[in-house]
Amino acid sequence: MRRTGPTASDPTAEAAEQAGPAATPPEPAPPSGPAASPGSEPEPAPGSVPAPESPASARPGYEAADLERWAPEPDKRPGRTAFQRDRARVLHSAALRRLAGKTQVVPAAPAADLRPGAGTPAWDATPRTRLTHSLECAQVGRELGAALGCDPDLVEMACLAHDLGHPPFGHNGEQALNEVAEACGGFEGNAQSLRLLARLEPKRFVADPDTGEPVSVGLNLTRAALDAATKYPWPRGGHPTDPGSRKFGVYEDDLPVFAWFRQGAPEHRTCFEAQVMDWSDDVAYSVHDVEDGLHAGHLDPALLLAEPERREVFAVAAARYAPGAEPDELAEALDRLLDQEWWPHGYDGSSVAQARLKDATSQLIGRFCLAAEGATRAAYGTGRFTRYAAALVVPREARLECAVLKAVADRYVMQRADQEAVRAEQRIIIAELGEALIARAPVGLDPQFRALFDAADAAGDDAGRLRAVIDQIAALTDASARSLHARLTTPHPTRHP
Repeated sequence: MRRTGPTASDPTAEAAEQAGPAATPPEPAPPSGPAASPGSEPEPAPGSVPAPESPASARPGYEAADLERWAPEPDKRPGRTAFQRDRARVLHSAALRRLAGKTQVVPAAPAADLRPGAGTPAWDATPRTRLTHSLECAQVGRELGAALGCDPDLVEMACLAHDLGHPPFGHNGEQALNEVAEACGGFEGNAQSLRLLARLEPKRFVADPDTGEPVSVGLNLTRAALDAATKYPWPRGGHPTDPGSRKFGVYEDDLPVFAWFRQGAPEHRTCFEAQVMDWSDDVAYSVHDVEDGLHAGHLDPALLLAEPERREVFAVAAARYAPGAEPDELAEALDRLLDQEWWPHGYDGSSVAQARLKDATSQLIGRFCLAAEGATRAAYGTGRFTRYAAALVVPREARLECAVLKAVADRYVMQRADQEAVRAEQRIIIAELGEALIARAPVGLDPQFRALFDAADAAGDDAGRLRAVIDQIAALTDASARSLHARLTTPHPTRHP
C-alpha cells in the first residue's frame, strides 16, 4: 500500500558539493503522517500535530520540528536524545549487517587461493566490505561533524546509513539492477537507502488511513535524520543542473515521506549534516581503497613516479572524479601527497610496512578533514553549524588530492585485467535473477517482499510488483545473490518413474 501524506512543492535539490551560501529556512510545517495502528504506536487524533520529543531529547542547534517522527513515539528513557535513538536503530538494523556481505572494492580472495603455494598473499583474505567502510565513514563523520558543531550522533547515523541501499556487487550491480528496474522508475542505491530507512527495514508500523491495515514506516527516524542521510534530495530526472544524471535520492512512491522531511528545506540544497556525511564518505573510501589496493598487492607506489602511469591516473581523475581539472592541477595534487614524509613509497606486507601504511591513512584522513574544518570556519566563523545554517567548504586543493586517490584505486584496482570478466559475470547474475524472479514471483521472494508483491498485485500495480522484486534482489549479499541465481537458473534433472 502506498503512503499518503503531504506533497512536495519542488523535490529537486542540489548535491552537497553544490550547496549555496548559508540560508535560514522557513519554519517547517507540521507533518501529517498516518495514524499508528493499535498495539504498535500511539494513535494521534485526526489532523493533530505529532508531539515533539521531550526537551531532554533536544540538542543545541536543532528545533523541535527536527526531532519529529512520521509516527509519534514517546521517549523510552529520560536523557536519551532523539538522535541517539536514530543512531541505535540504524546500528542494530539488518540492512546494516547485510553490508558485511557486500564488496567495497577489493573482493576477498577465494579460499582456494589462500592455500600454501597458491601465490595469493595471506593479507588479501579480509579486505574492506561495505560494512567496514560504513563504520569507518561514521567515525570520520562523527568527529568532523562534532568539530563543526553538528550533533555527533546525527552525523554518525547518516554515515552508517549512507550505503544501506547498495545491492550485491557494488556499483556494477547497481547499474545492472537499474536496467531490470526500468519499468518501475529505475534503481539507485541512495534512493534505496531512503526506502530502507523509511519503509522496508522492519521496526515500526502504522495504520493505513483508508484500510486500517498495518503499513511499515521503517525505522521511523526523525525528520533531521532522514534529511541528513539524503545525499541527492531529488527524484529521478530531477538533478538541478543535469536532468540526465543517474543520481537521485527518492523513488516516486516514497515521495510522501520525502516531502514531509524536506518541508522548510531550502531548494537545491542538502543539509549541513548530509554534506559532512558526503565528504566523510569521499575521504574514507578514497584513502582506504588505496590502502586496500596496496595491501592486496595490486598497486606498486613506485608507478606513481612514472610519467606514462601518471598520465593515465590523471585521465581517470579528470573523467570521473574531478571534471574540468587540468592535468597540471592533478599532477600538483599528487606531488603534494608524494612529498609528504609519511607517504608509503613501498609496501612489502611486513608489520613495519603495515604500520607505516596505517599511519599514512591516518595522516590523509586528518589532512582532508582539517582542510574542510578550517575552510568552513574561515568562511562562517565560530559557532555551531547545523541543518541549513552553513555549507561545508572543502578547498579545491583537498578535493583534487582526494580525486587523485580515487583515480589511483580506479586505475590499479578496479581496472585490473581480470576484473572486467568478473563484472560481466556479475551483471549476468543480476539480469538473470531479475528475469527468473519476475517470471515466478511471488514464488522465490522472502516473506517481507512477498507481502509487498501481493499488495501490489491486489491493486493491479505492475510497477509495485516489479519494485518488490527489485527490493528482494537489492537486499541480497554477494554470496546470497550467487546462491539464489544458481538455485533459480540451474536445470533440475528429470526424474523418471
